[in-house]
Amino acid sequence: QVQLVESGGGLVQAGGSLKLSCAASGRTFSIAAMGWFRQAPGKEREFVAGINWSGGNTYYTDFVKGRFTISRDNAKNTVYLQMNSLKPEDTAVYYCAADTTIWDLANQRSYDYWGQGTQVTVSS
Repeated sequence: QVQLVESGGGLVQAGGSLKLSCAASGRTFSIAAMGWFRQAPGKEREFVAGINWSGGNTYYTDFVKGRFTISRDNAKNTVYLQMNSLKPEDTAVYYCAADTTIWDLANQRSYDYWGQGTQVTVSS
């Protein structure tokens, strides 16, 4: 099993920046990829970014490409999401997830473990 804990959320003005962190513990050797998803009130959870754990290949949804950057620190078993040029529509609960097999990094059904989420609120 893998446990994930997100942190770094908060309230920022439009155009500002935040950096989210997700620390993994437990059977971290089984992690093949990690990703970030988000869910706004009344909407379904959607893919934001993903990263292969060994190679570091990154993937982004078009809505955040060029503004967000996903990275990882293998030694710390931690994945990060640097969010720049934030927009009000980025407001959501952001979830970290771990994938042990990788079949589709953009599909939430591909992931095996989830954190509890961290709130990101972007004001106008």
